[in-house]
Amino acid sequence: MIEPDLNLLVALDALLAEGNVSGAAQKLGLSTSAMSRTLARLRAHVGDPLLVPAGRKMVPTPHADAIRDEVRLLCGRVKAVMQPPESADPRDFHRAFTLRANEAFVVAFGAGLVAAAAETAPGVQLRFAPKLEKDIRSLRDGVVDLDIGVLGEETAELKAQTLYRDRFVGIARAGHPLLSGGDITPQRYAAAGHVVASRHGKRYGPVDAALADLGLERTVRVVVPSFPAVLAIVAASELIGLVPRTFFRPGQIGRGDGDPIIAEFALPVMTPEIVISQSWHPRLDADPAHRWLRGVVFEACRRMIARRDRVGSERA
Repeated sequence: MIEPDLNLLVALDALLAEGNVSGAAQKLGLSTSAMSRTLARLRAHVGDPLLVPAGRKMVPTPHADAIRDEVRLLCGRVKAVMQPPESADPRDFHRAFTLRANEAFVVAFGAGLVAAAAETAPGVQLRFAPKLEKDIRSLRDGVVDLDIGVLGEETAELKAQTLYRDRFVGIARAGHPLLSGGDITPQRYAAAGHVVASRHGKRYGPVDAALADLGLERTVRVVVPSFPAVLAIVAASELIGLVPRTFFRPGQIGRGDGDPIIAEFALPVMTPEIVISQSWHPRLDADPAHRWLRGVVFEACRRMIARRDRVGSERA
């Protein structure tokens, strides 16, 4: 069986449209002799003369007339397939996207992200999946469309974009002795009781490494799976916690009189900056709907960070 040559299909379309070799050659930017050789190959493939001399011109055979419209249609389809994806109107999107992110991101940015998405693409549904691991299999297999968080080690295969940079801050119940007993030194900080967030139950983190350099160690009383759980425990106990600055909003947990239950304070030791990124598999890189999704996530994060910084400066 002879494998079809798509170049011959394009040549056949030009020959049937022009009705002669020289016109088809000019249309495709070929020499007349090259187009004559192509017509000979077409005749051998199809098993029909296709175009035959009639006086000073050439006329199509009945078979050529019969396949003319189909050839034109097939060429149009091939050209459409070979073109890069065109930009689409988000209002025409009707898809469900799965975003993998930790609970702190969903609490801090989820509402703003959902509102921004609904405004431009009301037919899109967003699903937030728990961030249990940092493996890329779910992205590779299409189970997850977008992963949000600190990049893992296996990222060479993925595309990624930085969303924002964060840092840890300390939190304590308003009126906690740590907040009213003078400067918060590394010694006073380490001596307090701590609640720690860890998906895997680990009690050691970047702040512990910084304290260890000073010969200090935190007194960890409780380990919980998420930062929202840290807030709840800090609000109702004498324990102090550690959360990303973007997650904690002053006054998000308050009393009936409007005063906050939880206060934020700067850590007495330096910890590494937290870089939050969105990552995706390259197979979705050119997809118009996925490009729209990435843009919405980026802009929603940018607006929320700017709003938090503005509120923080006004309170200061």
